[in-house]
Amino acid sequence: MSDVEKLLKQAAMQIGAGGSAGFVEVCIMHPLDLVKTRLQIQSNKSAMKPSDPHYYSGIIDCMKKMYRYEGFTSFWKGILPPILAETPKRAVKFATFEQYKKLFMFGSDTPTPLTFSLAGLGAGITEAVLVNPFEVVKVTLQSNKSLATEIPSTWSVTRQIVREHGLGSRGLNKGLTATIARNGVFNMVYFGFYHSVKGYVPEYQDPLSEFLRKVAIGFTSGVLGSCANIPFDVAKSRIQGPQPVPGVVKYSSTSGAIIMVYREEGFRALYKGLLPKVLRLGPGGAIMLVVYDYVYHFLENKFQPKSI
Repeated sequence: MSDVEKLLKQAAMQIGAGGSAGFVEVCIMHPLDLVKTRLQIQSNKSAMKPSDPHYYSGIIDCMKKMYRYEGFTSFWKGILPPILAETPKRAVKFATFEQYKKLFMFGSDTPTPLTFSLAGLGAGITEAVLVNPFEVVKVTLQSNKSLATEIPSTWSVTRQIVREHGLGSRGLNKGLTATIARNGVFNMVYFGFYHSVKGYVPEYQDPLSEFLRKVAIGFTSGVLGSCANIPFDVAKSRIQGPQPVPGVVKYSSTSGAIIMVYREEGFRALYKGLLPKVLRLGPGGAIMLVVYDYVYHFLENKFQPKSI
């Protein structure tokens, strides 16, 4: 097999494993992503009262009110954009991560923690550019508090955004800088920690113990990445979500949104939605990395050249 064929085969396995990992993760964890977005776009200075069906005091309260006033299927509002995006998004993330690793070796024979972190940062930035239009549509759908059966379709929301605001920074690419910062920081911590620690924690021969080892490291990676990038996530939700006063753009830039939230609502407001985010990306991070590892090795063994 030529070098080109080996490279293409490896890329195909990375794309297949990455796409599978993303699809499984988003289907399982989407309800928590929706709750996180609802909490993040709700201002502390909101005129809503606790008795208001659209005022949420926490995760459980949000889930109860969504179930009561919007129906069970409301927990999967806005899931089509991430499903459409997840396969290419995760495929790009894992495939580019492997390529960025080669770029950041800095003369070392083996990857270092710095290599993993910088490769993760590069993969996150690349992923963000690809996924941001889907994020804009997803947040628009997630912030709609009508019954799940009454909300407009993904396609009609997309057409409306393009028709009214175009493809630029007011339209489908609204909040791009915040998405780049969010995904870049998350993946820098996520990949940097996971691959660095995985190399130090000895592997187990027992399949169950080895599975739990990977889950534990993946879970910790997801939690640390979530804690590191949450202020950028809050800024992204405020920029891409509905503005407090219709027709008036209050949140437009990443740094401006972060400063405004801090000044008006305090430091804790920059960590809104952290618990559902951790509950999603902790297990979600573990699911992604474990599914990726197992699917990649399955494909590698399946397409291994047979010896004669």
